[in-house]
Amino acid sequence: MDLTTTYLGLKLRTPLVPSASPLSKEIDNIRRMEDAGAAAVVLYSLFEEQLILDQYELDARLTQGTESFAEALTYFPEPSQFHLGPEGYLDHIREAKAAVNIPVIASLNGTSLGGWTSYAKQMEQAGADALELNVYYIPTDVEQAAEQVEQTYIDILKAVKAAVTIPVALKLGPFFSNMARMARHIDEAGADGLVLFNRFYQPDIDLEALEIRPHVLLSTPQALRLPLTWIGILYGRIRANMAATSGVHDAEDVLKMLMVGADVTMMCSSLLQHGIEHIRVVEQRLREWMEAHEYISVHQMKGSMSQQNCANPSAFSRSHYIGSLQSYRPL
Repeated sequence: MDLTTTYLGLKLRTPLVPSASPLSKEIDNIRRMEDAGAAAVVLYSLFEEQLILDQYELDARLTQGTESFAEALTYFPEPSQFHLGPEGYLDHIREAKAAVNIPVIASLNGTSLGGWTSYAKQMEQAGADALELNVYYIPTDVEQAAEQVEQTYIDILKAVKAAVTIPVALKLGPFFSNMARMARHIDEAGADGLVLFNRFYQPDIDLEALEIRPHVLLSTPQALRLPLTWIGILYGRIRANMAATSGVHDAEDVLKMLMVGADVTMMCSSLLQHGIEHIRVVEQRLREWMEAHEYISVHQMKGSMSQQNCANPSAFSRSHYIGSLQSYRPL
């Protein structure tokens, strides 16, 4: 049985890839992922905001007390007392590459063109096999037009592609006026892959403290429907590879995503809930289903249930939406 697939120009043993998460902060965990059957690993994200804060902290420490008295220079902090720049993340890439044989994909979450290109180049030099640009951009300016928002993604992608030679995937959310058009523009701008979708984390309110607080909810299998729908629509219409993420918990989820056209399926919440060994369980169940249903390869099933190939293409459109509502019968 052939489970191999290709993603970002990388030939992978299976379509099972751990997505960016805190689990990849430990090299031992990355080794465990490889041992459990992960075909590649996406490292946790490097946030440009963290680097900016590091720089501010360094500046504050270097200038603290310099106007107090002439001997103030003796109170400069030792280099070991602060961390500046992405060196820690770059070292992590090097250590991960030395520790495992599977591809290591770096993840960058930036805020400015200069930051994206500078850090992307350094990640490539550190040995990353590919780069995932995690664009988490929430426009709040009521005067900003949709075209300006979309152009921000295109500009970031083009700038990074011009700075590196390794493959680049763009991870983005689904909130565009025309997701199909946006995907095509990203594809035309040179993206090697699309990661669908970035989850939109909303804040919560602490009613006792009367404060706005971050609240991370792990995904459930129900979150599968959104990427499944759009990957099914986009399959065959863009050249870039597609990675399915959000809602991928078990072998059934993997199978569905492959059938609508995903090249790889990325897991995060399921590994946080069930442990890294869950990768092995998912692969075993995947093999069992394929054997029972006489599939000999991932390639054979990929895209078979996409909009362009399924017997009922209206299932991806409004007509099926209307039919679904009319056919529902409450208990």
